[in-house]
Amino acid sequence: MNQSKMKQLFMLSALAAFLITGCSDDKSDPTPSDPQPTEQSVTGEVSGTWTKGNTYKVTGHLQIPEGKSLTIEEGVTVLFSDSVIKPEVVVKGNLYSLGTAAAPVKFTVPDAWKTAGNLYGNLWGGLIAGPNSAEFVLSNTILEYGGAVTTEESPSVKAGLYKAIAGEHVPVIYYPNVNGKLVVMNSTIRNFNEDGFYIEGGNVIIANNTFNTTGVSGGDAINIKSGVQADVAFNVVYSPNTNALKLSNTGDRSPQAYIVGYNNTIINAGWRRPTTKGGSIWLEKSVRVDLYNNLLANDRFGIKKENVDKSVDDRSVTSNTLYYGATEEGVKQFQPSVEILKGANDLISAKVGDNDPKFVNYPLTTDNKNATFNTAWDFHLQAGSPALGKGKTGFTRLYADGLVINGVTYKSPAPADYIGALGTK
Repeated sequence: MNQSKMKQLFMLSALAAFLITGCSDDKSDPTPSDPQPTEQSVTGEVSGTWTKGNTYKVTGHLQIPEGKSLTIEEGVTVLFSDSVIKPEVVVKGNLYSLGTAAAPVKFTVPDAWKTAGNLYGNLWGGLIAGPNSAEFVLSNTILEYGGAVTTEESPSVKAGLYKAIAGEHVPVIYYPNVNGKLVVMNSTIRNFNEDGFYIEGGNVIIANNTFNTTGVSGGDAINIKSGVQADVAFNVVYSPNTNALKLSNTGDRSPQAYIVGYNNTIINAGWRRPTTKGGSIWLEKSVRVDLYNNLLANDRFGIKKENVDKSVDDRSVTSNTLYYGATEEGVKQFQPSVEILKGANDLISAKVGDNDPKFVNYPLTTDNKNATFNTAWDFHLQAGSPALGKGKTGFTRLYADGLVINGVTYKSPAPADYIGALGTK
């Protein structure tokens, strides 16, 4: 065989081998698929990343060490399943809970524990930050059934955090760093025994959240003290035991407490705690506030100040508040007085049923002491609501340019031209 024919045969053989190889099934590189959700137990010090869709079963107290961070991805369930220890989460470092609307992060308990007898939680502690916790974010996060009582062995007591004594129900969030950043947005806080948030310091945005079924003996949805500069906006607060917003300059921290609270909807606040402090928004100790576009329906009192000199800073502003009352007592107790503030452009009902906000789905005759939240309720406004077009937009909020946290900019939402947290659909 001459050299030319040998060369042709070699080339044909090589081509055949290539075609056979190319047409064969390749089993070595299968199409990747999402990993199946897993469950793992956690206790003690934690940091790093809890990956999306997984369940982390909390079997003891947790602590994020100072200088470290824990990131919780979308769809994670943090399951508190120890009814004896009732774990706390102490955040000495940074916490980033980053759910989505479709896949929120959940801090919760087993479904079997979600009974009428546990309506106010008390089944785990709360998220208790330390004085050097620099960044704390809850985005699209559900927190429920906590607020347990501290003991001498509680990490928060041993670390001198919150009230630092045994026998106290802990809040959902305690945050004390005057130089830190706290953002809670698009989240749900429900079924807690005590305050929702107890904040003693920080640059703070609390926006687009829902609070319901909080507080037994006490319990404000949002309790702010000195050292805090906060935008509080577009929150729906249903039936807090005491106040939706307790705004105070208590303590000797700098800066002075200054809160811009706008476009919040507050329903049935304060009736379950029959004291002078139970109401919608409570102001004390020379706090500075700018309050606009808040819708107060069936609350025990209007915007109320402590009845002493200098309970509110002279620079404070209240404006464009809508008051609705379904009972004679309710209407009487939000009329302007020495204690109840009247603002410019307020819509104040003079009799039962005036200024019906026309919620899409909520019976305004619901017992004002009811704390059981119906998820079918809808606090958007119908066409013809007196709240539509009555909001003020030309004021300055603190964080229009945002707070940068872990490389992400979180901005407080722009005010709306309606009163309340939700406009029309």
